[in-house]
Amino acid sequence: MPYVEFKGQKLEVDEDGFLQEPEKWSPEVAEFFAKHFEGVEKLTDEHWKVINYLREYWQKYGVAPPIRMLVKQTGFSLQKIYELFPSGPAKGACKVAGLPKPTGCV
Repeated sequence: MPYVEFKGQKLEVDEDGFLQEPEKWSPEVAEFFAKHFEGVEKLTDEHWKVINYLREYWQKYGVAPPIRMLVKQTGFSLQKIYELFPSGPAKGACKVAGLPKPTGCV
C-alpha cells in the first residue's frame, strides 16, 4: 500500500488516495487531503457541513450515505457538492472526510 507523509507520520492510503486507517483522520488531515487531492486551498463551513455529515453517517452505519441522502441532509445540490469537491461526493468528499473508498453509489 502507498503512504502519504503528514506531519512526520505515514498515513496508509489505497491506490486512489483513500485513508486506510480512518482512526488516524483529523481535521488537519482533512485540510491536507483537500489541498493535495482536491486542489481546495481552504475548507469552508460548507465543506465542513458535507464532511461532518459524511463522517457522522459513516460512524453510525459503517458506509457512506447515498447521494440523494447527502443532498437532502446537507441542503446542497449535487452541482454545489461538485463545486465544493471537484472530483465529486464519492471520490473527493469521502476521501477528505477520511472514509474508506465507497463501494456503491455515494
